Amino acid sequence: MSTNLNEGDLAPGFEMESDNAGTIRSEELRGKYVILYFYPRDDTPGCTTEACSFRDSSSEIAAEGAVVLGVSTDSLRSHERFRRKHGLPFPLLSDPDHRLADAYGVYSPRKFMGREFMGVQRSTFVIGPDGRLAKVWPEVKPAGHADEVLAWLRSQRKS
Repeated sequence: MSTNLNEGDLAPGFEMESDNAGTIRSEELRGKYVILYFYPRDDTPGCTTEACSFRDSSSEIAAEGAVVLGVSTDSLRSHERFRRKHGLPFPLLSDPDHRLADAYGVYSPRKFMGREFMGVQRSTFVIGPDGRLAKVWPEVKPAGHADEVLAWLRSQRKS
């Protein structure tokens, strides 16, 4: 999978419904780092591992001036159940028509158990305080990814 977006590009803006914070608008997040992580499905093994690792790092991520937003094509109701079940402290954005996933180039052909279908490719974008893409991870392994993002955020403080 390759996104058509590169570090330094202006991040596609968005206005999306979340499961617990109402409408979230990208322009209201300017001045902060925004970790926008795309994942295939609520409450599946890999997605749960990734979400819980962001949960476990959330206070350290917030200390770096960043916010976490998870995005999948699941419904708000599914997101709410997933967030409550695993105690996720960050909003999950519902993208049922995959508009945001399309804008970020992560809605693509996938294979699972020999079946081909269109779906969200697990990937993460960090939008910088200036609204540009500061870091792009086009293919993510769920375990340890939040630590990787946190290490990158901390490296920005030293730059």
